[in-house]
Amino acid sequence: MKRSLFLLLALGLSLRVAAQVSMTIQLPPAGVMLKAQLWNIVLVSASNASVNVRITMRLTDPQTNQPLLTGITRTILLNKGARQLQLQDFMPVQYEYLSPAIDRSANGFLPSGNYMACYSMIVEGDKSGNQPGEDCIPFTIEPVSPPLLNTPANKSELETTLPQFTWIPPAPLNLFSDLNYDLTLTEVYPGQSPEEAIQQNIAVYRAPALRNIFANYPSGGVQLDTGRQYAWSVTARNGRLFAAQTEVWTFRIKPLAKPGHTPAGAYVQLKRELDGAVVKAGRMLSVSYTNETADSTLHYEVIPLEAGQRAVAEGTLKAERGHNRFEVPLERKGLSNGRLYLFRLLNSRGEYWQLKFIYNKED
Repeated sequence: MKRSLFLLLALGLSLRVAAQVSMTIQLPPAGVMLKAQLWNIVLVSASNASVNVRITMRLTDPQTNQPLLTGITRTILLNKGARQLQLQDFMPVQYEYLSPAIDRSANGFLPSGNYMACYSMIVEGDKSGNQPGEDCIPFTIEPVSPPLLNTPANKSELETTLPQFTWIPPAPLNLFSDLNYDLTLTEVYPGQSPEEAIQQNIAVYRAPALRNIFANYPSGGVQLDTGRQYAWSVTARNGRLFAAQTEVWTFRIKPLAKPGHTPAGAYVQLKRELDGAVVKAGRMLSVSYTNETADSTLHYEVIPLEAGQRAVAEGTLKAERGHNRFEVPLERKGLSNGRLYLFRLLNSRGEYWQLKFIYNKED
């Protein structure tokens, strides 16, 4: 009888000990964070007896519930009252790294992203099975500066259907061990905001896991249409963890020029890529070209597009650095009236700058 009474008293003491130890986690809700700050914890014991406890921590991605990091501390002797603890109080901490994105150094930064940190306290010597439960705290680590869109400019009108997208990386870069980007381009439907289009519409073009801070729209992609508005945005990731997202910018594609619609005396800008634009030219072809090289002379060719690819006329033009306007004579060059031709300049970089025109000898 006395033995049974002793066991009941021991069990009651064990239950009280487990119930009288509490834990408060002190994590910043957002901002830059060191891995050591995961162990800013306040332990409070209401028991008159000393208690040995250990803390386990599990860090996960809240979107996928994928574990990223686990840790377990050494045993801590806890007397009655409150105790503010930090990483050095728990050392050595045994970590298990479950993601390559997590810095393995003791004082390293946690990469940017959304996290869920779950903590459990193990009270040693408590055989009641009434251990304190798990506490989970969501938090966000944001870079000091998110990535910023660069080109094409917001609300711009583009002359090309194959735009190049560029952006500025987030900062500081030492927060990221595996920085990459997801580019999303979608059409904005009437009545939608650009932000709604990015979130809701099927992407016209999506480029995941980009390592560079630029991307070229592929020539084999969906043809971008004139008169429609497009929205684009870039998401920065550390590995596959979300880090930060840019604003949403928009652009349009200019309508294609039609033959005979070029005003008299106007200079048509040469382009590196060919599109559907066609101009009309007579005795003179008036073109403009931005010379970004040190070239003083440029070679040009006139090539028929309807019968073979051999040049029917060629020559050189004197150029200055910067913006140039050229008047290229077409008379007595052997061009046929009403035929379609390609005019192209070749610079020292090996780049062709070109346009298509229809020759009309009466103009």
